[in-house]
Amino acid sequence: MNDLNVTLESKITCSECGHSTVETMPSDACQWFYECAACRTILKPLPGDCCVFCSYGTVACPPIQEGKSCCR
Repeated sequence: MNDLNVTLESKITCSECGHSTVETMPSDACQWFYECAACRTILKPLPGDCCVFCSYGTVACPPIQEGKSCCR
């Protein structure tokens, strides 16, 4: 079950074109790839980040929010 303090929505912003979209994050896994709806660029996590939400989102992924190690 999800902790009540975990936020599942994050606004992800494309590093190529700047397009932003609010997305629902998976609560039990990391998302390693994200395709921008505007320019079709495939975003991947930056070095040191576990997922695209940690790299390009306004909110870190649920495992990181809960203080757990992510899906490495």
